[in-house]
Amino acid sequence: MTAPARDIAGTNLVALSFSGGGLRAAAFSFGVLKALDASSQPGESLLDDVTLITSVSGGSLTAAYYGLHGPQALNTFRDKVLLRDMEASMRMSAFAPENFLRVLAGGLNDRANLVNWLDSQVFEGATFATLYARRKPDVWINATDLYHRTPFPFIPPMFHALCSDLTQFSVAEAVSASMAVPLVFSPIVLKTFPEKCQGTVEPWVERALSDPGASKIVHASAQAMKGYRDPSRVRFVKLVDGGVTDNYGLSSILLGRAVSRTSYGPLTARDAVTLQRMLFLVVDAGRGPSGDWALAPDGPSGLEVALAATDSAIDSAARVGFDAFRKVMHDWQTSVIAFRCSLPLAEVERLRGSVQGWNCRDIQFHFGLVSFADLGPVREAGLNAIPTRLTLPTKSIDDAIAAGFDAARANVTLKTYLHNRIPQPVAPPSAP
Repeated sequence: MTAPARDIAGTNLVALSFSGGGLRAAAFSFGVLKALDASSQPGESLLDDVTLITSVSGGSLTAAYYGLHGPQALNTFRDKVLLRDMEASMRMSAFAPENFLRVLAGGLNDRANLVNWLDSQVFEGATFATLYARRKPDVWINATDLYHRTPFPFIPPMFHALCSDLTQFSVAEAVSASMAVPLVFSPIVLKTFPEKCQGTVEPWVERALSDPGASKIVHASAQAMKGYRDPSRVRFVKLVDGGVTDNYGLSSILLGRAVSRTSYGPLTARDAVTLQRMLFLVVDAGRGPSGDWALAPDGPSGLEVALAATDSAIDSAARVGFDAFRKVMHDWQTSVIAFRCSLPLAEVERLRGSVQGWNCRDIQFHFGLVSFADLGPVREAGLNAIPTRLTLPTKSIDDAIAAGFDAARANVTLKTYLHNRIPQPVAPPSAP
């Protein structure tokens, strides 16, 4: 399920994962982007290193907006998006009598409530063709395929499996799918077009289905992608919040690595030879335990039980995914070094442009977590108290932005990357 290979990595590469958590997560991840900008050296921007952003739920707001606007987003995102009242046109009470039937039908809010608002007020009709017009970063917006219970990243291979064209798809609809919390929002529905397809599914799908040793995530994703081509099984894909299966958005990258037929994939060969420093930061704005029912024998209420059970499943899956990804990063670096050192110098020169300064072992992958816990228990408790909503007071927004900024600036993994980062040539000033 790897995206089409593109040579977009430079000597230095930053990849970011933005977690779910409503506007709290959107603001926190925005603060991390501002911290990267503030960490830049004179004459160059650390934001130029940002090559990939994978995102879930509220984090997808920030990822998509930054993907469309680049560093200019730092000047407009707070006022244009974060401070807006997204909930003004939405139904938010499941207990209102008039909303009971809507909940039974699939969700308090239908497509018009979130998709249309985001399309007109935030993304201004942008499609993925608009997003891909910028060379980088790649943005992987992640939702959940409710039927197959698998992650659904909005990347070209997934739409190839649907026999559809992602470039024509609305960015607002993808972000809405990523944010479609079950019961609050009805699922976003995609149609499959198997009758329009030429050829079969990607080769890795059949390999995975016939391989008894394939991991569960690879096997489940292969079943889903094959099902998209079978009109007797699937005609419509129902998508909900990406956090239901993976609140860090790491599963699609884990899968891409697992099904890669090369030692360096999903990097390209040129990227694997050019790259020297990679930083992967997981930006986690998830909430810790909340409520006071642990202090008394009574409770929680039925609704609290449902919410706590959902949070438990999400947090547990996120922890497992994080630990798995840490190991993948280590093994990936080892594999890339082995590939680089196996190359004859002529191939290095073809891929890299020069063998000057070539050291096949000179590559480092750094992997870290930026979270509320980095800021001390008192500040962490205050941030955890910010609700997972789509409308928040200005103070809560600014507190979350400041938290992302401060947590990233203090992050040991980021500091290590900055210390080891290869300085880029500073372009001479243009003539007056």
